[in-house]
Amino acid sequence: MIPLLSSDFSVHFGHKAILHDVNFDVHEGEAFGVVGQSGAGKSTLALAILGLIGWQGGKITGSIRFRTRELVGAKERELRLLRGKEIGLVLQSASSALNPALRLETQFREAWAAHSPVPWRDQRMETLRTLSRFGLPSTDEFLRRFPKEISIGQAQRVLIAMALLHRPALLVADEPTSALDPLTAKEVLDSLRIANQECNTAIVYITHNLATIPSLCHRVAVMRDGRIVEQGTCPEVFAHPRHEYTRTLLEAVQPPIADLTIPLLQQMRFVNGIRPESHQPSCELNESETKALQ
Repeated sequence: MIPLLSSDFSVHFGHKAILHDVNFDVHEGEAFGVVGQSGAGKSTLALAILGLIGWQGGKITGSIRFRTRELVGAKERELRLLRGKEIGLVLQSASSALNPALRLETQFREAWAAHSPVPWRDQRMETLRTLSRFGLPSTDEFLRRFPKEISIGQAQRVLIAMALLHRPALLVADEPTSALDPLTAKEVLDSLRIANQECNTAIVYITHNLATIPSLCHRVAVMRDGRIVEQGTCPEVFAHPRHEYTRTLLEAVQPPIADLTIPLLQQMRFVNGIRPESHQPSCELNESETKALQ
């Protein structure tokens, strides 16, 4: 099975190597976690996938393939067609990502118009439905609000909803829960899980919080000093870590991660990149949801 995303690359800033031979695959509909301490190179990895390293003064060598397309060396014009449409991005800081001077609906409308000729009025109902799925108010009043008029947790979920406007095949979420309290972080993780399970959106979930990985991800890669030192299914890595650094990270987590993998073992939907035929994800608006929003 051909991966959705296949990577084997390095990143340099000047003469300094930031990422070294980063090699991993992400399959259609898979949630792939990337975990490590601050400074491990996780955010650089996210920028590399989106083709944004050049804007930071860096250089990529190697290969990043999205479906059949090689992204390393691709022209900016080609990358702009992918960003936001086929590859979505959720940043760490919603306050920085959302324009404080524009109402939420204006920002949704502009994000929609960037990649679709379909009028916003034809997409609006679907967007309200997505807001409702993510535990947000699906009302005109909510869309009229400015970013400062919603909570940080709501803003982060708005970012996820905005990133899913065009139903991208891949969503890159860079530390989306790092500035949130545990309850709000759970709400954001629930939104990502909905995107993965109901919309079949593959996710690269980047975090320093190891404890959030089992509830969302099928596989995980552990990064240290710009290298992936270990990767595998969550039960494999958390229950039987091979690398000393992974064991050190796990020892710092309470309760132990191994205990948290038990539900995951029972609920694994994704094995070796193959989704069971019985699972048919759908983002379509059903009859009851349509009535609720009318």
